[in-house]
Amino acid sequence: MRKKVVLSCSTCNNRNYTTMKNSSLQERLEIKKFCKTCNEHTIHRETK
Repeated sequence: MRKKVVLSCSTCNNRNYTTMKNSSLQERLEIKKFCKTCNEHTIHRETK
């Protein structure tokens, strides 16, 4: 089963993206995406 997760920027902590994650994974997602506030590509991590 997949569940919806929210991704936030690691530098400015702005919540920019939502994505789907396989619920069997225990670790948090880390994806490199573009942040509009930082105006650069940064690592976005899954929030609680």
